[in-house]
Amino acid sequence: MPHIERVRKELQHTGKYMMEYELAWGNAGNISARTENDRYLITASGTFLGELDSPDLIECDLAGRSYGTEGRRPSKETPMHRAVYENRPEIGAVLHASPFYSTLVASSKIEIPSNWFVETMYYLERVERVPYYHPGSDALGEGVREKVKLANVLLLENHGVLVYDTTIREARMALQTLEMACRMLVVSQSAGIPISGLSAATERDFLDKAGYKPRRVWTV
Repeated sequence: MPHIERVRKELQHTGKYMMEYELAWGNAGNISARTENDRYLITASGTFLGELDSPDLIECDLAGRSYGTEGRRPSKETPMHRAVYENRPEIGAVLHASPFYSTLVASSKIEIPSNWFVETMYYLERVERVPYYHPGSDALGEGVREKVKLANVLLLENHGVLVYDTTIREARMALQTLEMACRMLVVSQSAGIPISGLSAATERDFLDKAGYKPRRVWTV
């Protein structure tokens, strides 16, 4: 099977996964994955992530051109995705969604701890916020561009989240970990149950030595 078709099928699976695990809803959200150094597949405008057909995934390049669209338009959120691929050559997939608890936190000033358990230490090591800009605007794309090298998880204030990683699978895991952590955060505060995080030294030791995942190399 050609590489682009494997990527297409994995994105279709990811759309269903996100709907099944309540990481997306309605026709909100858009997802993409790199197919070549300067090309990627992205969902078309107005698609339902749970039922993606082949024509719902449009091939684009970093110059802003699209191929084989047959009257379909790439997601209006393409500027965000392009900003990630242009500035993070190691990134293979970008997921944008509005999960309930993650969007609640993104619409507040609550900070997300990374030191609660194994997955948060790895996937949520760095989380940044992007101020509100209208969805699909070039201003939002530029807001993402400013923060894209600082983290792999961006909270889009009063909008949703943007998660990106080396593979589609890793991006899915990061998105699900983010939503679980935000749910734990909200429930613990509502129930008055304080969560005791691990020490900074323990967190550093885990990331350096545990072998769970290779330590991320941050350039900034």
